[in-house]
Amino acid sequence: MKEGLHPTSYRLVVFKDMSNGHSFLSRSTANSRETVQWEDGNEYPVIKLEISNTSHPFYTGKNMLVDTAGRIDKFKKRYEKKK
Repeated sequence: MKEGLHPTSYRLVVFKDMSNGHSFLSRSTANSRETVQWEDGNEYPVIKLEISNTSHPFYTGKNMLVDTAGRIDKFKKRYEKKK
């Protein structure tokens, strides 16, 4: 393996699923300007996610549809058959 390929500056970051509000603490190198106070009383940077394992239909077993900005309607309109 090549030396120095992977980052070494991991830090604790809160990931927040915006579709259901679930948050979890993990390590990441991602940058964020926003912070939040976690359950332990410390402040951590926040990375906002559109979907996570707590809201993804594959993991939940539910056919929950998350349509951000009408992508499905746009697709249907573009590819509908002309009558």
